[in-house]
Amino acid sequence: MAIDQRAAALGRVSQGALTSKVTDMLMDLLLSVPTTVEVALTEPSARANELLLQASWKTALVSGGAAMVPGPLGLLTLLPDMVAIWKVQAQLVADIAAVYGKTSTLGREQMVWCLFKHSISHLARDFVVQVGERYVVRRQTVQFVQRAIKLLGVKIAQRLFGKSMARYVPFLGAAAVARYAYVDTKRVGLSAITLFSKDVDILEVSEA
Repeated sequence: MAIDQRAAALGRVSQGALTSKVTDMLMDLLLSVPTTVEVALTEPSARANELLLQASWKTALVSGGAAMVPGPLGLLTLLPDMVAIWKVQAQLVADIAAVYGKTSTLGREQMVWCLFKHSISHLARDFVVQVGERYVVRRQTVQFVQRAIKLLGVKIAQRLFGKSMARYVPFLGAAAVARYAYVDTKRVGLSAITLFSKDVDILEVSEA
């Protein structure tokens, strides 16, 4: 089957069903914060960068390995691969927060900001903003977070189509997917380091 035929077949898959699945996975991920065994350090930067490197390689191996499965079977790995990467990245954020002594203030708002600010920046600004040398976390209601996650689910589902094409060129595609996962996780880690290395203020936001 030609690539354009495969694309057409994929396009017939219900966009609503895919968006619903992605949204449900995001809800499970973002409405809770992972626990961590890391502890606050007086000199946290070296450990934070070590954690970042470990997580980046881990997601590259996970994602690259999943992309080795070719064709239609490979499409079945897309969502599990995405969830696995998000879990590693969420744990990275929690671990970096811990080494900087910010576990007590870590919430879903910082998690959304760290995981997605480099890809969906306008959404992330609803949760965390920089004011001078400090960061202000807008502690949103559960309802607000749920609405934001639904919007995020739509955006991510739309991007899945491009990733799916890599499943039809397994060796070249696996390398590209692994590199993307590595870079994406590195960005998440750098966002976490940027945030938690600064003073963080919590602002409670009422439901409009």
